[in-house]
Amino acid sequence: MGLFDGTALERPVVCEECAKPLNECTCALAAPSLHRLPPEKQTARLAVEKRKKGKLVTVIRGLAADSNDLPDLLTRLKNACGAGGTIDGDLLEVQGDHLERLRRLLSDFGYRVRG
Repeated sequence: MGLFDGTALERPVVCEECAKPLNECTCALAAPSLHRLPPEKQTARLAVEKRKKGKLVTVIRGLAADSNDLPDLLTRLKNACGAGGTIDGDLLEVQGDHLERLRRLLSDFGYRVRG
């Protein structure tokens, strides 16, 4: 229940692109999955970097944020590695040296892998 539900100030939520109600919207904002690239057409570049105090981080580059569901992909990778991680723009970081495991997982998901 919204703050203004049932009052004179209640307004339907509209699309920012076409200004139609969201249930009637047919523009790209309503269907973001149409712009997703299949994994077979993307190359993930892997590297292990050393951070402060000698900590190792496995970094995944080359996957565009607008063409992927990066939060879901990172969650699946972190769960498989049993490690933490973060997203920094188009960069995925997984704590620790998990190069071989991530290479195998990404290729199983269908991505081309380098590094």
